[in-house]
Amino acid sequence: MPQPNESKNKTSTGLKWLGGGAAMLLLKGKAILSLLKLGKIAGPLISMLFSVGAYALIYPWQFAIGFVLLLFVHELGHVIAAKRIGLPVSAPLFIPFLGALITMKKQPLDAKMEAYVAFGGPILGSAGAAVVFAFAYYYHSPLLYSLAYVGFLLNLINLLPIHPLDGGRIATAVTRWLWLVGLIGGLGVIIYLKSILFLIIWVLFAYDLYKKYISRKKNSQVRTLLLRFLIPVEHLREQGYLIPGPEHTRELPFTTYSDLERQQYIGIRYESLDYYGTARLPVQSIIEKVKLTRLEHITEETGLHLNALCEVRYSVYENDKYYDVPARDRWKYGAAYAALAGGIGYLMYLVHVVGNVNL
Repeated sequence: MPQPNESKNKTSTGLKWLGGGAAMLLLKGKAILSLLKLGKIAGPLISMLFSVGAYALIYPWQFAIGFVLLLFVHELGHVIAAKRIGLPVSAPLFIPFLGALITMKKQPLDAKMEAYVAFGGPILGSAGAAVVFAFAYYYHSPLLYSLAYVGFLLNLINLLPIHPLDGGRIATAVTRWLWLVGLIGGLGVIIYLKSILFLIIWVLFAYDLYKKYISRKKNSQVRTLLLRFLIPVEHLREQGYLIPGPEHTRELPFTTYSDLERQQYIGIRYESLDYYGTARLPVQSIIEKVKLTRLEHITEETGLHLNALCEVRYSVYENDKYYDVPARDRWKYGAAYAALAGGIGYLMYLVHVVGNVNL
C-alpha cells in the first residue's frame, strides 16, 4: 500500500491527468464548435456551467465538475444512438438537481427504435463511470471512487422500468408488463431514496399510464382545431368575380400528407376563389372534415385579401403497431436489459468494496 503522501500525490496526479484530458477535449471541441452556430451550443454550455455552479454549492467543485461530465457522457450516449438510426435530436440540456435531457425532433417509428435510443445513455454512461473507476483504483482517490459510484448509481436508477426513465423506454421493446413492475416497485424506491424528485417522476409515470390505458377512449374522441388562411382575391375582384361576405360558410375539400420528417400537413382547396393553402398539424391526425366558418376582408398593399377561419375536426392517430416487436427481438432486448442492470450493480459493489465507499 502506498504511503499517505504518495497516495495524495498520485491522486493529485490523477486529477491533473483527468483535467488535462478534459482540457484536450475542450480544445478539440472548440474547433468543432466553431463550425456550428452559436445558438445551438450556447444553451447547453450555459446550462452545463450553471449546473456545475449549483452542485458546487453543496459538493466540492471537483465532484460537481465530474458529476456534470458523467451526466454529459450519459446524454451523449443517447445522441449517438439516435444519430445511428437517423433520429435528429437536440443538444443535451442540463437542469440543476434534475439531471439532463435531450429532445427528439422526430419520434421513433416503433418500440425497437425507442429502446435502442434509450440503451445508449446507460451503456455509454456506465462506460464513462468505469473509466473513472479505473482512475480511482490506480490513483487511490476517494473523490474518484465517489464519482464512479454515483455514476453507476445514476445509470442504474435510469434503468428502472418507469417512463420517462431509460428503463421505461426499453420496456416498450421487452414487455409493457415491466411498467407494472416499475409502478409497484417504484414505491419501494421512493421510500428507500426518500427522494421528492423520484416521487414526482413516479406520479407523472402513473398519470401517463392512466392516460394510455384508462382514459384512452377520451383521447380518441374527435377534436377541433382552428386554422387561418390568407387568400388573395384582388385579381378576382378586378375580373368581376363575386367575393363572398364575412358570414359565408361551407365545407372545403382537403388533402393530408407527411414529409420525410413525419410532420403532417393539411391542404385545403377553395375552388371558387382558385386557392389552395397548406398548414401544419400539431399531431398525426385523422381528419374528419374542414369547414369554413368565417371570412374577414383585409385590405393590404397588394390589394384585397380574405382571412379565412377554418374549423378542422380530427382525431389523434393511434399507431397500434408501435409495440409490435418480434419475439426474437424482445428476448434480445430483455437479455441486454438484464445484463446491463446486473453489470452495473456488480460494478457498484466493486466500487463499494475496493474503494470503501459508504452507502
